Amino acid sequence: MSQTIPVAGVKPVAQRGKQMFPLAKIIVFILLGILLVTQLYPLLWLLIYSLKNNEEILSGSFFSLPSKLMWSNYTDAIASGNYFKYLLNSLITTTSTMVLVLLLSSLVSFAISRFRWKYGQLVMVLFLIGMMIPMQATLLPLMLIFKEMKILNTLWSLILPYVAFQTPIAVFIMSGFMKSIPHEIEESAVVDGANVLRIFWSVIIPVSIPPMMTVCILTFINIWNEYILAATFISKEALKTLPFGVNSFVSQYSVNYGAIGAYLVLGALPVIVIYFLLADKITKGMVAGAVKG
Repeated sequence: MSQTIPVAGVKPVAQRGKQMFPLAKIIVFILLGILLVTQLYPLLWLLIYSLKNNEEILSGSFFSLPSKLMWSNYTDAIASGNYFKYLLNSLITTTSTMVLVLLLSSLVSFAISRFRWKYGQLVMVLFLIGMMIPMQATLLPLMLIFKEMKILNTLWSLILPYVAFQTPIAVFIMSGFMKSIPHEIEESAVVDGANVLRIFWSVIIPVSIPPMMTVCILTFINIWNEYILAATFISKEALKTLPFGVNSFVSQYSVNYGAIGAYLVLGALPVIVIYFLLADKITKGMVAGAVKG
């Protein structure tokens, strides 16, 4: 009859796994904690910064709390920075861009991923090349083109290039998701008598809501605080967007740093709110577009 002889210094696998798991868990929590601090600290610092006066800001005590909460910085930011007028222009520009990007990218992605034609991959490569073109390299050509089109110094001079630069990444995300949709769904719709547009609108679009939400958020974040194109193509005071408001607090002899911080908080607030409201949609859309495609 055989007997099991224990070997000194060797622990069972299950016991070793139980000892290693808490260590791995601690390392993961430490890494997540570092990531949380690095992401939240700038926002917290900006909030504290916006509640200080100029003396406290210029004193060099970056980590100190304000001795008195300067809520007047926010009233100055709204009144002197033309916040609501610039906010309206930013909303019009961003909303128009998102609608056009969703419309164009969904149609292109549908054609690339669902149709069988030999130039589909070539069109996809062209859109991928568009992702590599830096925005700064197009400033002078776009200015000349918009001047000839008589749309320079209008909101269209912002919307059109925004759509052009946001559409490639939107096509990349949505086409990757649409390729994963079973073709049997379309075949059933064809049997029921649906045409191509009906299939696109009633079958493909409802299924593609997660990547569409991802495209909306990425477009919103990229466009909301864009300054280079807006500063190049817009000079009318009535058409300026939200990033221009910071210049209202800088004069020849003085700078209202507290109001600048308050204005930056107000400018970042819509992005933060929308992101947290649609965070789960972003995750689902990115995973669907990356993994299933």
